[in-house]
This record gives sequence, C-alpha cells and structure tokens, in this order.
Amino acid sequence: MEFKHKSVLLYETVENLNIKPDGIYVDGTLGGGGHSYEIAGRLSDKGRLIGIDQDEDAIKAATERLKPFENKVTIVRNNYCNFGKVLDELGIDKVDGIILDLGVSSYQLDTVDRGFTYNVDTNLDMRMDRRQEMTARDIVNTYSEFDLYRIIRDYGEDKFAKNIAKHIVAKRQEKPIETTFELNEIIKAAIPMKVRATGGHPSKKTYQAIRIELNKELDVLENSIDDMIDRLNPGGRICIITFHSLEDRIVKTRFRNNENPCTCPPDFPVCVCGKKPKGKVITRKPIVPADEELEENSRSKSSKLRVFERA
Repeated sequence: MEFKHKSVLLYETVENLNIKPDGIYVDGTLGGGGHSYEIAGRLSDKGRLIGIDQDEDAIKAATERLKPFENKVTIVRNNYCNFGKVLDELGIDKVDGIILDLGVSSYQLDTVDRGFTYNVDTNLDMRMDRRQEMTARDIVNTYSEFDLYRIIRDYGEDKFAKNIAKHIVAKRQEKPIETTFELNEIIKAAIPMKVRATGGHPSKKTYQAIRIELNKELDVLENSIDDMIDRLNPGGRICIITFHSLEDRIVKTRFRNNENPCTCPPDFPVCVCGKKPKGKVITRKPIVPADEELEENSRSKSSKLRVFERA
C-alpha cells in the first residue's frame, strides 16, 4: 500500500518557518514527506533539510518522494526526542527551523496490520516504531485496572474510563484480548447505549489513550521542546501541529515558559531568579485549518498550529 498522508496546515506551517534559502531545517516527524517537500523546494543548493521518523514505512516513502532534492536532504530513522544526538552526529550545532506534525498518518491508520484502527478486525499493535517489543495487546492484557482507568481517563479524556477498564479486566480473565474487534465489543458494553448513539465511535478515545501510552507520545513531546528551542539560531522558528487538547496544552505551556521563564513570586519588584526569555510566542491563538482544508481532509479537523521564535 502506498504511504499516503495529506499534510495538515501545510502552507500555514511552511510560511511560518520563514524559510531562508541557505538555512538548515529539521522535520522531526517526516511521515510521507509532505511538509519536507515544500521546505526542500524553497532551499538553495546551500540549504539543508534533516528528516527524522521512527517508522520504516515512512522513511521509505519519504526517501522516494524527496528524490528530486536528495543532494540537500538527509533522512534519519530515529525518534525526534533524540534530535540533539542526530544533529551532533551530523556535525550540526544550530538550525533555522523545526517542524513537528504530531498526527498519526493516514497510512498508519489505514494499514490494517499496524493495528491503529478500530474499523477493521486486526491484531492490537499500534507501534509507531516496529522495532519496539511492547504492543497495544500487552497494555490491554497486562496493565492493572487502575492503570487502564488512568490512561483512558487522562489520555483518552473518556468519562466512562472507569467502566471501560473494569470491563477489559473482567473479559481478559476469560481469555487474552487479541484483536481490535474483541476490544471494540468490550468498550461498547461499557458505554451506555444512548451515549453510543450520538458520540462518534465508542472506541475512539480508548484507542487514542492506548496509542499515546504505548508510544510515550506526551512524554516525548514534553521532554523535547526546550531542547529544540535551545538548538535554534536567533530568529529561527519551531512550528508544532497538535491534534488533541493534551498535546496542545503541553506545547502552549512550554512555549509560554520559554517566553517568560521567570520563577520569582509575582510581588517581587525585580527578577532575581536570573532566568532569561529564550524568544517569543508568535501565535497567541493557534492557527487552525481553513474551511477549504476541512472540506478536503476531515482528519485535519482537530489540528492546531503553534509557533515560537528564538531570540
């Protein structure tokens, strides 16, 4: 199957990078290479783009797509949380722009054996990087009832989290839960019928929670933003596209803390903590897709773009 992923907020993101033709840019979530293609097209022969992704299918697809620019593009299979190490290995100190698109690609959702989707009966997998041993099946079958409740409540923001966790634990005592449709039935039974009739697919929030937990998505994001800002040249920008409120909250908070890192009590007349701002938030409100994009790509619906510029 071809690696397809419609890049969300494509032009808004690339415009906000303020690309310098001779600059160095990092796409930390390369995917099918949609954003990278636009960035590379605006670089001179002196410019450089580093694309990072942990998914081997994405690496293959992006390598093919970016062939016209292969003399200025370097592609690395890794997690963007190791981005500093990747730059060090390439002998690069600072860069002029970084982009993260935190959405699961359409390819990953639509490729049945990847186990991200609740629409097809397949093994519970959900690994972004298939070199990882742990899968969604392990979480469903080994996490305690409390831990299942916690991740479904916190990462899925599902008000029926407690009941869903209880149903999962009861069911797996009969036999291990192996497939997406087995899990769907359990979730369905845990949610009142009148809610199921109106609230979208009942499994959506639980699957999101399991995927975030398995791939440590929020931890990786939380622990990467400050390091990325530190590696930007003055005037360099980081653009991050999020797809749910938890990610957006982390980005908003980290950007704000880098703009105003002072930890002195509000009643202090002058700052004594010595923490200096690293730059400024460009997007007071996040940029969201235009109506045209929403019509063309329903998966862009919840996306938000936030931008920070290094001082």
